[in-house]
Parts: sequence; C-alpha cells; structure tokens
Amino acid sequence: MYEFSLTREPIFRPFIQYRMASDRWNTVSNKNLLYFDRYCSEQYPDNGGISQQMVDGWCKKRETERNGSCYTRTLVVVSLIHYLRERGLTDIHLPMVPIREKRTYIPHAFTQEELHRFFCECDRRVAKARTAHRAARAMIASVIFRLLYSSGLRTVEARLLRVENVDLGHGVLDIQYSKGRDQHYVVLHDSMLTILRYYDAAIRRVFPERIHFFPGNSEQPLFQEWIPLA
Repeated sequence: MYEFSLTREPIFRPFIQYRMASDRWNTVSNKNLLYFDRYCSEQYPDNGGISQQMVDGWCKKRETERNGSCYTRTLVVVSLIHYLRERGLTDIHLPMVPIREKRTYIPHAFTQEELHRFFCECDRRVAKARTAHRAARAMIASVIFRLLYSSGLRTVEARLLRVENVDLGHGVLDIQYSKGRDQHYVVLHDSMLTILRYYDAAIRRVFPERIHFFPGNSEQPLFQEWIPLA
C-alpha cells in the first residue's frame, strides 16, 4: 500500500488525528489525501512540503469530472489547508473548488424489452450504413453501449480507453482515465470479449492507426457529444 512521503507525513498526521478525534475521517478522505501526496511527489519532486501551486493544480477541475466529483476528490485537501491556516501553519490560500451541481434528472431503469429494442436499433444502423465510414460510426455506438452495460464502466472511462490498454488476449481493460487517479482493471465477460475482438478487427479497416479504442478520428477519442460526461 502506498504510504505518505516522509517529508509531508509530519504535516498530514496531526490533521488526520484531529479529524479522527472528531469522527470526521474515513476511507475516502484517506485515499484522496494519499492521491494528493502522490501527485505532489510526481509533479514537484524537489519540493517536500506543500505549496500554493500544488494545491491549485490538484484542485483544478478535470475534463473527466463533474462538479460533484471534483468537490469530493478535493474536499480533504481544502479541509487540510483550512486546518493549517487556522493554526497559523501556512499562508496558502484556500483553492477555488466548483460548487456541486444539483441533480435534476430521474434515473431510468430499462426493462429487458427496452434494452433489446435499443441494441437492435444500434445493430440496424450498422447494417443499413451505406459507406464503410458510416458503418464504423454505427458500430462504435453498438459496441460501446454494450460495453457500458456489461462492465459497469463510467462513460468517460470507455470513451477515453486507448487501444494499448485493451488486452483482447486475456480480456482485461486497463482503466487509466477515470474520475480519480487510481488506475484499475476490468475483466470482461466472455461474450463481451468476443464482441470487442470482432469490433477491433472491423474498425481497424477504417481507422488503421487509431490511438483510442473508440475513435472520434485517428488521433482523438470518441467525441463527448456522443455520450454525456459521467
């Protein structure tokens, strides 16, 4: 398990003990503080403390995040800076963090009939495409929605998935672009692996040197407009 860097551990430990004593420490806070520490070590290897640049860089909203996700990821760092400022231990300013947006939609639970009709329509568009390029576009939709349904991937994880991170031999996805910084792996169901192998062979004819598994073009991932950010 990753541990705090030796130079920042003395800064973090009193804060953690304070939060634990007030029953405001949990595994999410611990994980996100570890990620922040790792970020500081990777991006600023010559600085063993905490700087304004580190805090602002970490708390900046990422393209793969909603406001709520950014708020959750950075909350522990904002709390840390607030703790240090109250005690005169730092002059770092509190970072600007997006306000969590209110959810206005009501999730829809698809019935088996609705799912069947949805995927049939996706496949119908592939069959009716008049050019190879349009067929490829339709196939991307047909396959990526099946992958989301079968694997539980976040839409951004599927959209930014790179060819080099898809192991079609063993049926494993190496997820490197997610909400947080934690890399993880997803094992595919055998039926989904068969579909991805067929898809990969077909899509290579249109995008032979693509970077992303679901390409927007040869160099860019599938455009965000195709699938809402989540």
